[in-house]
Amino acid sequence: MVRVAAKGRPRYDRPFNSPLECGLRLLFVLAAADGHRCDLQRLISYDYLIVHSGDVLGGPKSLHPAVPYRSSELLVKRDLIQTGLNQMFSRELLSKNFDKFGITYNSTNLTVAFLGLLNTAYAELLRERAGWLISKFQNLDDLLLERYMAENIGRWGAEFERITAISDLEL
Repeated sequence: MVRVAAKGRPRYDRPFNSPLECGLRLLFVLAAADGHRCDLQRLISYDYLIVHSGDVLGGPKSLHPAVPYRSSELLVKRDLIQTGLNQMFSRELLSKNFDKFGITYNSTNLTVAFLGLLNTAYAELLRERAGWLISKFQNLDDLLLERYMAENIGRWGAEFERITAISDLEL
């Protein structure tokens, strides 16, 4: 739930899919990218793919449960991810670059040092998924990544459509 805090800023009461969670997840991705810069659109795709890695053919088991219409996350997470990245930048946990390609993000020495302090089972799964994600998708240029996402977005979460249609039948 989002509530309005002082000065009209949103306040997030839940950790799941909050800017903080998205920002932390993307720190793992940027650390695995090992200094390669990523723009916001690429990071939005990466955030989806690291959480729902099981949607990728041959990918590891997804970190979060498969939910209906999960592909719509790609459409609604832009602000959450941007806010999360800004939170990480304000703590100097990532670098924000302004160049001819626009705004890009990459890891810093603090990114790696900070992530080294996180030793939970979930953090280990994020490390593994981030390594897999970067090895699979980093060499795709922006157009190919965008095409991959567009070609598959309709399938992701669609396995629940049949169940929904059956439950809507009156017998």
